[in-house]
Amino acid sequence: LRPPAIPLAVRSPYTSAWSSTSQGGTLNSQIPIFWPGQGLVWEGIVVVDGNSFEYMGNVINDFPELPYFNTTTPLEVRYDSQYSNFTFLAGPVIITASFFSPVTPKDVCRSSIPLSYLTTTVQSKDGKPHHVQFYSDVNAGWIGLGNDLDIVKEFHTGPMNGNGTGNVTEVPISWILRPRRPTLFEEAQQTPRWGNFSFTTSSLRAENFTFQSGSATSVRFGFVNNRHLNNDAGSVTRGFGNQEPVYAFAHDMGTVVETSVRYTIGSIQSPVVRYLHKGGLANLSPWWQKCYGEMHDMISFHWNDFHNVAALGNEFETKLRADPGSATGIAVPFVSEAESYYAIVALSARQVMAAYVFAVPPSATDSSDKSDDPVEPLMFQKEISSNGNINTVDVLYPASPFFLYANPALLKYVMQPLLELQEGDFYPNTYSTHDIGARFPLATGHVEGTDEYMPVENSGNFILMAYAYYKFTGDSTWLKSHYDLLAQFAQYLIDFSLVPAAQLSTDDFAGELANQTNLAIKGIVGLQAMSAIARIAGKEDDASNFTSKATSYYDQWEDLAIDPSGKHTLLAYQWRSSWGLLYNIFFDKLLNMGLVNPKVYDMQSAWYAQVSQTFGVPLDNRHHYTKSDWEIWTAATCSSTTRRLFINAVAYWLNETATNLPFTDLYEVVGVGDYPLQIDHFSARPVVGGHFALLAL
Repeated sequence: LRPPAIPLAVRSPYTSAWSSTSQGGTLNSQIPIFWPGQGLVWEGIVVVDGNSFEYMGNVINDFPELPYFNTTTPLEVRYDSQYSNFTFLAGPVIITASFFSPVTPKDVCRSSIPLSYLTTTVQSKDGKPHHVQFYSDVNAGWIGLGNDLDIVKEFHTGPMNGNGTGNVTEVPISWILRPRRPTLFEEAQQTPRWGNFSFTTSSLRAENFTFQSGSATSVRFGFVNNRHLNNDAGSVTRGFGNQEPVYAFAHDMGTVVETSVRYTIGSIQSPVVRYLHKGGLANLSPWWQKCYGEMHDMISFHWNDFHNVAALGNEFETKLRADPGSATGIAVPFVSEAESYYAIVALSARQVMAAYVFAVPPSATDSSDKSDDPVEPLMFQKEISSNGNINTVDVLYPASPFFLYANPALLKYVMQPLLELQEGDFYPNTYSTHDIGARFPLATGHVEGTDEYMPVENSGNFILMAYAYYKFTGDSTWLKSHYDLLAQFAQYLIDFSLVPAAQLSTDDFAGELANQTNLAIKGIVGLQAMSAIARIAGKEDDASNFTSKATSYYDQWEDLAIDPSGKHTLLAYQWRSSWGLLYNIFFDKLLNMGLVNPKVYDMQSAWYAQVSQTFGVPLDNRHHYTKSDWEIWTAATCSSTTRRLFINAVAYWLNETATNLPFTDLYEVVGVGDYPLQIDHFSARPVVGGHFALLAL
């Protein structure tokens, strides 16, 4: 498939670099982009026998025509859950740029590292040895800054402690950039105004290793002409565009048949989150600091850990590639449904994990001594591209299938701050909070209770996720410890879920609506889950009450929700001929609760095919847009034929869409599959974790 953007370095809300494929874009025809769309300078050149070939970026367009400076010819792009590999023809050699952002959800320490790898390999095409040199540079746009007057730069060389193998094998060499006037926990155009940016390599096996900072034109033109840099790390550069400062490395590998270089890159913040808790406001340290020590130790560990983390990533990738194999049928012409579904979830994996940061709880120390340490991390989610809230419940809910599939403990870690906020008397309402802060990374809560109003939505979400965590782990102690809060949410559902008043659902861009059928069934299924939670907690009277309410409400819901034609459920009670995706019955199936009548599953499954459009089934009858996460949730509730329809639609959209940013979950199902009008473009959101719904079953 040809996704609208291919992940390059995707590890955190601030380390998120992509290559857009819009309008035929390639890695060597444009610069990489940050997830909102602004450019990030990351240049790559290989010199072969004196001739320079650009494989990343497009600075060749800024130079006068030079007979020894050429662009490469793209041959192939392939991606999986870990890597994006770009292959180019460059004269007598093949260049492969392999971008590796490890997805290792069962290893929390490694998952907390906000750095990514690039390995560039040159292999002789004619079997003869060639003289090979590598060049790469970055600018300060990765931290949202321009000239050197705004930046404190550091050229850092070892020795450093910490590595991934037990023995120091290579000493990393880093460009470290940070704002000259940092503002803690502030953002500008989604980039952080505090912390550091790291671009790292080592001398590797180079016959000659050089470095340089300076104006973009002079550094690059000097390398193309001289094929080495001048080892000047101190020059101060003012200017923008071609004259902006860049920070470069060059490796001369000598005459070889095959060779490679490696780089690491990423934005590093410490502290990482401001957090309101019982002890007051705390600035939380990143979890990697507890695992590895200070920043340079972490960079060193990450550098030397390449082969170990690659093996761990391969374990996840092997499982992911095998799991969709049980699916059958045809999705995209000449491509099996299993291959199409794999392409969707493989593209989604890095995007999900990159929306989160891991932090040390305020009660814990930052010691790197991990022996017999019971402390668990807190996870914080940025609601990327929609409104920037932190730990948004109705964003975590669609993302939850990924965690249930990959590591359910992660779901607990991200729910814990929500629990602490509400159990710590920092939230006045009886229903679940919407989030723990209006703007990432400020987890300062809503002590006044004026967060976005989604009371039925988020109360149901919270109960269902809590029960799902228990079902996937058997952790009854955790579930029991939060029983009182969950029961409080359940009482709200008893009072208000059967006939929901006008309010927002998770699809808040669609506006308020009263009597939402899909919202009501979420609350009712939530009550059924609460009856099971009560039994686990030994609250038999509560369990009987919740079961009675859920059963009674469900019977009434069927009468209210099903269109008189008997062909589908309504979007809202009494709105004849309206309809929508009934994705909230997914948890009834996932958790094997048996509340929803099988006839409803069958009815809905038959209906979706009748309203499907070019790129899938609309979210509801009011619009021509859909959401990919809810489509896959819905697919998981349908027959194999209808499931194939949904998988086919999402895969076809990925291959044909006119969108230009990282995997959006909200798009038109007609025309060219573009972004909906009058709604902010969604991109890089963690809700693509919902694409793992079939795997979570």
